[in-house]
Amino acid sequence: MKYNFDAVPNRRTPNVLNKWTWYPKDVLPMWIADMDFPSPPPILDALRKQVEHGVLGYEDTPKTLLETVAARMAKLYNWDVSPDMIVVIPGVNVGYNVAARTFCTPRRGYLIQTPVYNEFHEARKKTGVPQVEAPLVKKVEGNRISYEVDFDAFARAVRKVGMFLLCSPHNPIGRVYSRMELKRMAEACIKNDVLIVSDEIHSELLLGGAEFQPMAALSREIANHTITLTSASKAFNVPGLFCGFAIIPNKKLREKYKETVIKMGLHVASPGLTAARVAYSGKCDAWLKELRKYLTTNRDFLLEYLLEFMPGIHITVPEATYLAWLDCSELKLEPSPYEFFLKKAKVGLSDGGKFGRGSKQFVRLNFGTPRRTLEQGLSRMRKALRDH
Repeated sequence: MKYNFDAVPNRRTPNVLNKWTWYPKDVLPMWIADMDFPSPPPILDALRKQVEHGVLGYEDTPKTLLETVAARMAKLYNWDVSPDMIVVIPGVNVGYNVAARTFCTPRRGYLIQTPVYNEFHEARKKTGVPQVEAPLVKKVEGNRISYEVDFDAFARAVRKVGMFLLCSPHNPIGRVYSRMELKRMAEACIKNDVLIVSDEIHSELLLGGAEFQPMAALSREIANHTITLTSASKAFNVPGLFCGFAIIPNKKLREKYKETVIKMGLHVASPGLTAARVAYSGKCDAWLKELRKYLTTNRDFLLEYLLEFMPGIHITVPEATYLAWLDCSELKLEPSPYEFFLKKAKVGLSDGGKFGRGSKQFVRLNFGTPRRTLEQGLSRMRKALRDH
């Protein structure tokens, strides 16, 4: 292996929102969705060169960056994206909040599929528009859980909204939706004149040979009703640089979206533009290939460890992301699994209750970390349960 993902970096630096300083020093953090690996060397080299130049002035988005993003979509998915379809935004989170402000109303808000990324729920507070839920259906087989789309519930819910906020691949359950599933959801949206906003930020973090299908690449009609949000931040571990892209083939939708971006005064700092350019150039693809292999082995280790030592915890099998969704309902941990593991195991996980109703007995675990750290966290959790 050319890249050493087993090395444990020192992340206890005094940043405002640092994964490793959010909790006290005796807590092992396995929560927020960034990885405990250095960013790819080509990105770090480009950023050093930019800083060493000494002049950090204003920078507009270079056309070459948009061309690079478009070329990336063509290379990965055979998806024909022209540079003028792309709007640069300071991250995917900002991207769907812009969409909600632009296309939703106090009467017709947005639809989500729960359990889902906690910030999807926060959009309701940030934009003031209502949220409608179409819960995914949980299936249990042994200590494995999976989720499926309830298409009947989806069809009923989509009539009440102006926008469907899709998480694909799905955070926290790790699903990579099939073409059939995406097409059926898109057809229901188009039938009811509902805009699709597809958060595809984890699309390059595929595990074990999974294949990803962008929603908008299914057909021209679906593309005409879809805003795709993406970023290099997750796959290339540069989330702190806040750079993302909204791909909007429909010109009318794109112009409305850009108006809101301008009104909100949104800009991306030049280091974020630099990192995105290098990430999507192909220079980091060897690193990404090794990362995916490492994450897949971490996922498999996690699955085997839970089955052998903590069988009372049920888990999804992530097809993408570096996030695992753990169902602790059978253990009846009080006041919640999140609080239990934080206090008794000194492991900081993500609180499942923030991902939607009915998820209080869940936690989300980040396995995007060196194996030694993952083993340490699981060992702490195992001991806490043994002593419980």
